[in-house]
Amino acid sequence: MKNKSPLFILFVTIFIDLLGFGLVIPILPVFSKELHATAIEIGLIAGLYSLMNFVFAPFWGTLSDKIGRRPVILISITITTFAYLFFAFTHSLTMLVISRIFAGVGSANISAAQAYISDITEPQDRAKNMGLLGAAFGLGFIFGPPVGGYLKAISGNGSVALVGYFAAALCAINLGMAYLWLPESIKEKQPHKAFRFKPIQDILIAIKRPVLNELYILNFVYITAFAMMQITAAILWIEHYFLNEKEVGFVFMFIGLVSAILQGGFVGKLNKNFGEKKLLLIGGFTMITGLLIIPYVPLNHFWLMFVSMTFIAFSNACITPAITSLISQSAMHGEQGQALGMNQSFGSLARVAGPALGGFLYQLHFSLPYLGGSTLMVGCILISRHLAKQKASI
Repeated sequence: MKNKSPLFILFVTIFIDLLGFGLVIPILPVFSKELHATAIEIGLIAGLYSLMNFVFAPFWGTLSDKIGRRPVILISITITTFAYLFFAFTHSLTMLVISRIFAGVGSANISAAQAYISDITEPQDRAKNMGLLGAAFGLGFIFGPPVGGYLKAISGNGSVALVGYFAAALCAINLGMAYLWLPESIKEKQPHKAFRFKPIQDILIAIKRPVLNELYILNFVYITAFAMMQITAAILWIEHYFLNEKEVGFVFMFIGLVSAILQGGFVGKLNKNFGEKKLLLIGGFTMITGLLIIPYVPLNHFWLMFVSMTFIAFSNACITPAITSLISQSAMHGEQGQALGMNQSFGSLARVAGPALGGFLYQLHFSLPYLGGSTLMVGCILISRHLAKQKASI
């Protein structure tokens, strides 16, 4: 039981990080619009959270090597708590920007959480325990959007106070649990270790690595296309299909549930039959199909939107695990963690680029984010075809 308590605390920490992100997904575009933000500004605001994740994930990880995992996790949870409390009082675009920046800074603690798990688990159990963090990610995204939409709907008058208070309360509970029950995992800290923090330089080095660079680019393009849909769909459904925030939250919940179900069972069987490289191709074509349906669903046939979301969820269930598996196979011995961490950095950058590009295109015409995302996915298919032709070195 001694090792299970820290794992549970880490699970709760990552779950709340992603729950907080999910809470805001259905309400952020609408709330930003209520604060007189343009579509481009909405995209930029949405990307701030992921930009801070990109910058501070390696920062927290490196700092935890130097001063310990426990203080870094406690500090980051505290920052997240105050970020959501500040969000509860937001009544201007400036305040919204500040709250999203600090929420992204605090929630970038997954690198420290992963390092903690590496400290306390044997190598043969590491993949299984790392999977707990993946489960926390999925659950946070599944439950966050409907809860956020519901809290915003019952608040009335365009207020986000209840959403902010709810997220801050969860963070405060998590902080108390971590303070009481999360011991330090590093037996000997390294206060004199050099503090290396060069995310841009690391990316420039990573894109020169054969095979891995193609997988990183593929992941970046795919998440960019997905994020373009994610940030603009909420506006589309409210403006053109007259959904409320609560209903938008349930649509996003549907994506998360279907993706989790497929990734948990059905796609595993497909992988055994076809392999990761063909899954990339299958996921690319289903993503294009799902995106192309979205802007052309008739007003009185909204159920077709769920068909589109099923295609997109299936694509996510195919592409994400396939890329992760291929990266772990392609990385040199002892570099799997670094290689997968770099993949997360590319994903964070895509979650910055996607909302910004999607917001810009939506302002030109509501159909363009989905047509543009489909065009990007053609690039993913070309990369996947190139990977499929390579010898079985990956």
